[in-house]
Amino acid sequence: MYLQHFQLSQMPFGLTPDTAFFVPLEQHEDVLAVLKTALCAGEGFIKVCGEVGSGKTLLCRKLLQHTEPDWQLAYIPDPCLTPLELRWALALELGLKHSANIEPPQLLQLLQRQLLLLAAQGKKAIVLIDEAQALPDETLEALRLLTNLETEKRKLLQVVLFAQPELNKKLAGYRFRQLRQRITFSSNLALMSKSQISAYVCLRVQQAGCSRALFSHFALNALARYSRGVPRLVNILAHKALLLAFGEGKPYAALRHVKLAAIDTEDVTAKSKAWWWYAGSTGLLTLACVAAASQTGLFRLAGGQ
Repeated sequence: MYLQHFQLSQMPFGLTPDTAFFVPLEQHEDVLAVLKTALCAGEGFIKVCGEVGSGKTLLCRKLLQHTEPDWQLAYIPDPCLTPLELRWALALELGLKHSANIEPPQLLQLLQRQLLLLAAQGKKAIVLIDEAQALPDETLEALRLLTNLETEKRKLLQVVLFAQPELNKKLAGYRFRQLRQRITFSSNLALMSKSQISAYVCLRVQQAGCSRALFSHFALNALARYSRGVPRLVNILAHKALLLAFGEGKPYAALRHVKLAAIDTEDVTAKSKAWWWYAGSTGLLTLACVAAASQTGLFRLAGGQ
């Protein structure tokens, strides 16, 4: 019912990073260009930092989709690994065939041999690590030591770190001075401007199959104000605002729908509403969302899935 009401073929503002909904914002395109240039040049460490919800995982997946023929990519989505677990993960991602009961020194030797083999085949071994700020100190150091392997012309392993700004604070420590010098390219992912948010919302609505505007001009301004330019917050607020509009049978989301969505959303700024607005709105928001969700099948009784 929700999709039919807004003439949509799919949900436009999901939280899962979906490359089908990638919006080519200038800052994202710039980071992708830097990544491809650095990787083609054979650089050792590359770092991409951005705030929570700024689109780092989406960029990582976009890079995984558009690889060069000579790239051998390894993707590590969960960096909370010990040094040994990291070597196992890399071995599996790089296609290394081995027994599960080999000793750690043997695993390291096999991993080094696999990197040499890939280099001999003209392949560049590249590991992409998402949420890299969560890498334990010992694992980060083990990763640096792995990048010591090189031929006379280039590194055998390249590393791309996608991380929150907390990684910069960690790397600023004396312990990681050697790793800091290995980072040859570093990019900071900027948040969206007000004009970019309007273009972002409109394009995602079009990508979801609707050719008309689903947000008023004032609603778009409110999305920019409350989200602070964070793509994830834009998605959350836009989705809730559309649920509210649908629950009221409205053809588009208006300013008040975005305000109500902001009140119901954590980590949203500009919450300086009067207490009476808050008290009168939260109940309406809950009822509208439950009504809309029940019609669209978003709530399922089986385990809440």
